[in-house]
Amino acid sequence: MGTIGGRALACQNADMETPTPVPPPHAAKDVTEHVGYRLKRASAALRTAMDRALREHGLTVPQYSCLELLDEQPGLSNADLARGTFVTRQSANVVLRGLKDAELITRPQSAEHGRALPVHLTAAGRERLHAARRAVYAIEVRMISGVPADRLAALLSDLDAMTEALGD
Repeated sequence: MGTIGGRALACQNADMETPTPVPPPHAAKDVTEHVGYRLKRASAALRTAMDRALREHGLTVPQYSCLELLDEQPGLSNADLARGTFVTRQSANVVLRGLKDAELITRPQSAEHGRALPVHLTAAGRERLHAARRAVYAIEVRMISGVPADRLAALLSDLDAMTEALGD
């Protein structure tokens, strides 16, 4: 028996009931065979490879993601970019500040309408993106090389279905 703040505590290990086992979501010998574990492992490997490749281009993964989104949809706001790059608005502000300091984007000092400040790529931003894109696409080619070509569409569909099942 121990004490905390002068109060006696009984050792509960001997008195505790054994918890009811929770059935696994599917047959698996251990946690490494769970879908979530495998997704996280793949995500971590992708992030590591992208970090390494983008470092050579002076970019982070969130910065690269912002440049990609802005190339496809010029004029997005901070909130749009935060959603599209899976970061908070505060983090997106930091990312955008870094891109602006590097003269890869332009962003007005004040909004013409409402509060949103539309962001656009500069010529230097477009150049950096295209150079970095080559490296990132090479990583994706390496990553999907382990998936038979006739199963890639099904894999993408399955990943979308998993996301929708979680309500996101």
